[in-house]
Amino acid sequence: MDVTTCLKSLLLAIQQYRDSRTAQHAAQLQKQVEKLSGLKCEQLLSSAQVLPSECVSGLVELAGNPSTSPTLTSSIISLLSQLACDDQSREILHSSYNLTSTLAAVIHCHSNTPGEALVLQCLQVLQKLTYNTRIFQSASCIHELITFLMTNIQSQNEDVVMSCLGLLANLCRDNISVQIYIKSLDNVKQFYRTLINFLAHNSLTVVVFTLSILASLSLNEKVGEKLFDAKNIHQTFQLVFNIIVNGDGTLTRKYSVDLLVDLLKNPKIADYLTRYPHFSACVSQVLGLLHSKDPDPAAKVLELLLAMCSVSGLRSLLCEVVFKPAGPKLRAAGRDGGRKAQCGLALVQWLSSPVEGGESCSLQVLQLLSELLEETLGAESMPDSTLSFVEMLLPTLLGLLKDLNLSQGDAHLRKHCLRISYVTSLLLILCTEEATRSLVSCQISAQLCLSQVEALLSCCHSSNPLSCLPPSSDDDLSQVCAEALLKTLELMSKLRQHVKDMETSFYRMLQDQRIVTPLSLALTSHHRDRVQTGLSLLFEATPLPDFPSFVLGESIAANNAYRQREAELSVKRVAVQEVPPLRTNTSTLDSSSVHSKSVHSLVEKIQTGLESKESRLQDLLEAKALALSQADRLLAQYRFQRAQAEAEARKLGGLLKDAERRREELKVELSGQVLEVERSRADMEELLQHNSRLQRDSEEHQALKGAYNTLLNRFNETERLLKEVQAAHVSLTKQTDTLKKNHEALQLQQNKTASLLQEREEEIRSLNSDLQKKNGEISGLRAELRAEEEKVKEKEQERRDLEETVDVLRKELNKTEQARKDASIKASSLELQKSQLETKLKQKEDELNKHSAMIAMIHSLSSAKMKSDVNLSL
Repeated sequence: MDVTTCLKSLLLAIQQYRDSRTAQHAAQLQKQVEKLSGLKCEQLLSSAQVLPSECVSGLVELAGNPSTSPTLTSSIISLLSQLACDDQSREILHSSYNLTSTLAAVIHCHSNTPGEALVLQCLQVLQKLTYNTRIFQSASCIHELITFLMTNIQSQNEDVVMSCLGLLANLCRDNISVQIYIKSLDNVKQFYRTLINFLAHNSLTVVVFTLSILASLSLNEKVGEKLFDAKNIHQTFQLVFNIIVNGDGTLTRKYSVDLLVDLLKNPKIADYLTRYPHFSACVSQVLGLLHSKDPDPAAKVLELLLAMCSVSGLRSLLCEVVFKPAGPKLRAAGRDGGRKAQCGLALVQWLSSPVEGGESCSLQVLQLLSELLEETLGAESMPDSTLSFVEMLLPTLLGLLKDLNLSQGDAHLRKHCLRISYVTSLLLILCTEEATRSLVSCQISAQLCLSQVEALLSCCHSSNPLSCLPPSSDDDLSQVCAEALLKTLELMSKLRQHVKDMETSFYRMLQDQRIVTPLSLALTSHHRDRVQTGLSLLFEATPLPDFPSFVLGESIAANNAYRQREAELSVKRVAVQEVPPLRTNTSTLDSSSVHSKSVHSLVEKIQTGLESKESRLQDLLEAKALALSQADRLLAQYRFQRAQAEAEARKLGGLLKDAERRREELKVELSGQVLEVERSRADMEELLQHNSRLQRDSEEHQALKGAYNTLLNRFNETERLLKEVQAAHVSLTKQTDTLKKNHEALQLQQNKTASLLQEREEEIRSLNSDLQKKNGEISGLRAELRAEEEKVKEKEQERRDLEETVDVLRKELNKTEQARKDASIKASSLELQKSQLETKLKQKEDELNKHSAMIAMIHSLSSAKMKSDVNLSL
């Protein structure tokens, strides 16, 4: 079922339920509400159609009726909450359908059961509706709603305390009338104490809601000065930044940003933040949130950064963080991305982000970059990192100036023109310095600016009057297009001496007749910068020969006359409206006048009464202004719907004529098509026969293809095995060559070892022969020694000496004999100790020489004694 059919069924069910509130009609209505809830109808309210408006009006009326069952009321509120999906829909529900007062009335009717599911649902929807929306405290049931919220907050009912705190934070924010009303209550001090106790709550959401309420109510009072003094403010900063960076929910992060934005409005707290030591680190972490693709948290982060730009001491710090160049570690690890990326890169990515709903983020980024670059370019010296950032930024900015399509509707044109205005404003800021202007002039072209101006001129003169707001409105498509056009011309004027063909294109566009409309709108605007831009362009265009000065004057006069007429009509509307009488508390004044004891106290009472009256009068004026705006909106809506209906009727009439003409044409075409069908049948039969032949050929081809694939697989497998065998063969060949080389080397080494062994054996043989000769000499000496012993028996003393000498010599001889045996053993082991043979042989030769010397000495001694004995015997 489509949305239109569902809406018609829903409107019928609403009317039936109004006429007869039976259970059957209630069930039918709830069924239709649930059906519509299951459809995608997000942009239903912004379509400005009659059918959705009637359905929503009926649903709101039924939801506010106490006789409606709670189940049906809950279903209706759930559907209305689903419709409030964007800021425009929430504004329509609040201002056009008065849904806020309706939900407040429902809560008031069920105030005795605050934990009921319907009450919780109403609180949640009210918190959604009242976010960033100003609520007049004089509206219906708002006083009762505030009382309900404060009562349940003080009772610390855990079921509803969070919703009550969030809703009260919305009502108090930037709403002086609600703040004055709460401060005038008797139990406000007790309420403050309850809120301060909530600061120690374990839920960060409750803490943020509480801080927001306290900041709205007491920031400029003694309580607020104590809460947000120099001792506590750094802890508050750290808490808020931690919630923004590490918050587990979008709601808590959103309210934390709003809290910090509200605190920055106080000059003293803003000064505290400039001296906060961790500001740069916190801002870097906050900028890291922009790397996500979710537009909602990104929009809140950008809102916070824009609020910081309003503080002069924070702009320079923000510039240092955003334009800070990437360090060496960052450049080396640039492949990782993530949090290590340059902070400014996250801003550039949002300019061309394809994320749905990211248009507002793109405009916020452009506004933020304009603030920061204006601050940086206005400094005494501009760092190189800023130039690098601008060089990276320019291709993205120039890419945003393209793709203007007039056929995509007024909403797309309005968004694109706003984006052009912001981009050209940023480019104009870059043109204030020579270094950045040279970068802009190198990348921009005259053709780009010329095509942009042509498209904007076409947009200004082709906007649909039925879809446009009054020309005096700032949101009018013609106003938005005019502003974008004039800023583009101003950019061309700045660059006309620096870009080729830019001057020619600029003066040519100033002489175009279509320039009159946007230029007259700028000159009659109540915005100072638009007037100044228009005057500067007028100064350039006046000397040109073909500039339409007369037409421009007529257009300016027409705009002024329209504005004057609008002002007169607005005065008449205010004059005919009835101003209700002021409600004053006369009993309080009488009692105070009766019981006053001094003139001073009486004056204070009168001043208090006058302030109350002024506040009430201000509330009434605001309510009347709201009613007037609602009436104007309804009139404009009616005119638009009537014009739309007439246009649709004309369109349907034209379509009917076209259908009749088309029917006659189709009859003629049909007769020709019948003949063509007959010919096609014959052709079809031939094609079927040919198709059968092709089918048989295809089957044979498939069979051959299968056989071919099989053979190809076998060939590939065989080729793979051949390559493996060849690789193994090459490897084995290399191993064989290596083994041959090793074998030859070992053979040479073996031959050398054998020759060396033969030489060592020859040396051993010669040593053995020498030993045998020595042994023979020793045996001869022994015989001679025995002969000499027999000869010297006569002298006992000399014989003993000789015997002792002989014993000593025998011992030495035994040692020599043992040494000879050891030498023989060692000689037999020389085959195993080839490398140490020469050294050991030398050692043995030395030992043998020593023994030989001793034997020779013994022999000489013995021969000398024998001679002496012979001499003695003689």
